[in-house]
Amino acid sequence: MYQDTVERVQTGVRIEKRILKVMKAVAEYHDLTLGDLIEGIVLHAFEGKSAFGAENLKRIAELKNIYHLDLDAGASHKLIERKQRRRKRS
Repeated sequence: MYQDTVERVQTGVRIEKRILKVMKAVAEYHDLTLGDLIEGIVLHAFEGKSAFGAENLKRIAELKNIYHLDLDAGASHKLIERKQRRRKRS
């Protein structure tokens, strides 16, 4: 078993809301933290590998449907953020 000591840092990242919901559900299903899930996905991607097998991809497709996530890899780097509405101060 591979083990290494790492130093983790807290970061604030902005991410599309539905993507985050699906990621949280996948992490919860596998009893992982969101950070652990992200690290695993990235480490696989760095090696040109998929982090998910066929069964997990099927589950992710179901979760995407539940959370109305219709984005795919083609949307990467093309998303336009909706402007936040300003609240009136009373």
